[in-house]
Amino acid sequence: MMGTTFFNLVLLAHVLAGLGVIGLVLVQHGKGADMGAAFGSGASGSLFGASGSANFLSRTTAVLATLFFITTLTLAYLGNQSPKAPSSVMEGVTATPADAIPEPAVPVPAAAPESVPNADGSVPQNDATPKIPE
Repeated sequence: MMGTTFFNLVLLAHVLAGLGVIGLVLVQHGKGADMGAAFGSGASGSLFGASGSANFLSRTTAVLATLFFITTLTLAYLGNQSPKAPSSVMEGVTATPADAIPEPAVPVPAAAPESVPNADGSVPQNDATPKIPE
C-alpha cells in the first residue's frame, strides 16, 4: 500500500515538472529575439527586467529539468521492481473445511417430452426401449 502511494506521488511530481518545463521553455525568449531587439525591431523588457528574466527563467527551468530527470529515474526503478512471485500455484490458497462447502442443488430430472400428434392425428407411444432398425 505504501509503495503505491509513493509511486503516485512521484508520478504526480513527474507530470507537474514536465508541464513546468514545457511552460517555461515556451515563455523564454530565444537568442534571436535579443539580437533583433538590438537593431530596434522590438523591446526586450519583461516583468523581471531584461537580464533578470533570463537568469530567473533559465534557473527555474534547470531546477525543473533536474526534478524531471530524478523522477524519471525513480519511476524507472519503481517500475522495474517485480512483486514477490509465489513459488507454488497453491501458495496463496486458504484451506476451506468440507463442512463450509455448500451442497450442490439437487438436479431436477428432465420432464418427459409431451407426445405430439402425428400428421394423421395418431399419438406416438413413448417407449423407453430403443428401437433397433432391421
